[in-house]
Amino acid sequence: MFHNGGIYMEKGRIRHMFPGGNTSEGFYSYYDYVLPQERAERIFILKGGPGVGKSTFMKKIAEEMLNRGYDVEYMHCSSDPSSLDGIVVPAKNVAVIDGTAPHVIDPKNPGAVDEIINLGRFWNNDGIVKNRDMILKTNMEISSLFQRAYRYIKAGYSLYRDNEAIYGMAMDHGKANVIISETVDRIFSGIGISEVVGKQRRLFASAITPEGLVNHLSSLVKTEEVIVIEGNPGTGTERLLERVREAAVERGIYTESYYCALNPHKLEHLIIPELDVSLTTSNKIHHIDRNPTQKIDLNEFLDGAVIQKYGEVLDFNRENFEMLLNRAIATIKQAKEKHDELESFYVPNMNFDEIQKYRDELLKSLV
Repeated sequence: MFHNGGIYMEKGRIRHMFPGGNTSEGFYSYYDYVLPQERAERIFILKGGPGVGKSTFMKKIAEEMLNRGYDVEYMHCSSDPSSLDGIVVPAKNVAVIDGTAPHVIDPKNPGAVDEIINLGRFWNNDGIVKNRDMILKTNMEISSLFQRAYRYIKAGYSLYRDNEAIYGMAMDHGKANVIISETVDRIFSGIGISEVVGKQRRLFASAITPEGLVNHLSSLVKTEEVIVIEGNPGTGTERLLERVREAAVERGIYTESYYCALNPHKLEHLIIPELDVSLTTSNKIHHIDRNPTQKIDLNEFLDGAVIQKYGEVLDFNRENFEMLLNRAIATIKQAKEKHDELESFYVPNMNFDEIQKYRDELLKSLV
């Protein structure tokens, strides 16, 4: 509780997630789902170079809205998880989003919904131009490092896919189908098909970052019912989640889908707020830090003889996948260090007092 103008208010709650990720397909963006246009009242798109204060600008607005009792969603940067790529205030249908590379965002409905905030107007242009050659050189080095990191991730993913194929051969998909069908029937018991299609939101709960594999499941999975799904790649964990989501969409029920940091098309976690249900996959890389109400282990339907036959291949793939993923993380870390160097060319040339004044004016218009 905190005191605000003589009134005691409950501080807002925070949810953490990633709108984009460093994946086997390069940088992959789900930015269109941060706050969909049809729902948004205002979307402020921040423009400006590195070090101009975009993340701080968003954090300060988020802190003030939290102090006023509003829930806030923190959209973290996969290339620097301590930094923000956006914030959303759901009760206000307002978002502030970093619209610079690699997630370039331009207004879709200028004036009606979107507004550009150019923080570049608060810098000393002469001071930045002096470092032109170093800025160009550093940007090229950052780009090169990310491309190398993406090649490592893609190479590692090919080994992951091979293990997926082996586990798929060993899997009794018929028995898994029975479990999937029973799960869908139980979750949607008594809920008929709707004429209205359920809306969907797509984001990442985890990311491959310079700090390693980071996930924010604990801030997202807050439902009464939590179904944990265990299963090696290829056992059909995503098939179960897809079936549940399809059933929700058919019944007009809103869903939040969170995708794999490695493969941005593979569904890993599903939240259905209306039914107070979450389904989350659990493995070595990520797991929910609370007791589930139900656990489904698809590994029970694996043929041990097939696993034993390919044991050496599975171990080789697993070890080399981890080696390549660690190499990718180290390379992204190098890119982050270069990005910090890039910021050093901008920070001394920024008028942060003027940015603060502008931020305060924006805040007044939000509350």
